[in-house]
Amino acid sequence: QVQLVESGGGLVQAGGSLRLSCAASGSIFSIYAMSWYRQAPGKQREWVSTITSGGSTDYTDSVKGRFTISRDNAKKMVYLQMNSLKPEDTAVYYCNTARGVMAYWGKGTLVTVSS
Repeated sequence: QVQLVESGGGLVQAGGSLRLSCAASGSIFSIYAMSWYRQAPGKQREWVSTITSGGSTDYTDSVKGRFTISRDNAKKMVYLQMNSLKPEDTAVYYCNTARGVMAYWGKGTLVTVSS
């Protein structure tokens, strides 16, 4: 069983920065990839970024150069540093991981970017 708890969301002006955190518990952490997804109002949930167990990262095109994903295996934490935020980044951000066919999600943290 895996539990994920996101934090760090809030209200920020366009051009500002936020750092999201995801605390994982309940299972071995270091060998699994971790991802961030987001869901904007009225839209489907979309993938944002992934970091593998080896530290390789990938990003959706709309956040490349602005967002940075990282992990601290000792603390079982994943982070998403978000810079140069835009109003279109407004969404609930979710932490995600998988164990085989089982996907685990946190409850999300709301990021609101005002123009």
